[in-house]
Amino acid sequence: MTDDQPVAPGQPGFVRGNERLDQLLADPQLAADVAAAHADAEEMDRVNAMNLAMIRKAAQMTQVEVARKLGVGQGVVSRLEHRDDMLLSTLYDYLMATSAEGAGIVVILHGHWIELDLSRLRNPPKQSALAPIFTKRIDPQLGQAYS
Repeated sequence: MTDDQPVAPGQPGFVRGNERLDQLLADPQLAADVAAAHADAEEMDRVNAMNLAMIRKAAQMTQVEVARKLGVGQGVVSRLEHRDDMLLSTLYDYLMATSAEGAGIVVILHGHWIELDLSRLRNPPKQSALAPIFTKRIDPQLGQAYS
C-alpha cells in the first residue's frame, strides 16, 4: 500500500472525519478562529436578513419551533413568512418568537434616522396614552443615537 492509496476504516492510519476535527479543534488558536468565523457568519446572516424566513433561519429555528412559541400550527408560520403585508403587532409577535432581543422599524426623515419601537405598539405603556413610541434618533453617518 502506498501513501497515495486511501486507508480503509479499521486499518492502521485511518482517522474518522469527526476524530480529525476533534484533533484540529484541540488547538486553542484554531478553535478560537473557527468560533470567530462561525459567529461572523451568523452575524452576517442576521444583518442581511431579507425576509422573515431568513430571520428565523438566522435564529437557527424551524417553522415548527416558531409556531410552538406563537401557539399556532406550522402552516400559519409558513403563510406569515410568505405574506406581503401584515399588522405590526403580528410582525412583533413573530420576531419575539424567533428570540429577537428587540424589534423596531427605522424611518429616515429629513436625513435623520428615527426608530419606532414595536414593543411599545404591542404593549403600550399604562401611564399615558400619549407616551412617545419613538425611542431614539440615529445619526446615519455615525450609527449612534442622539436626542
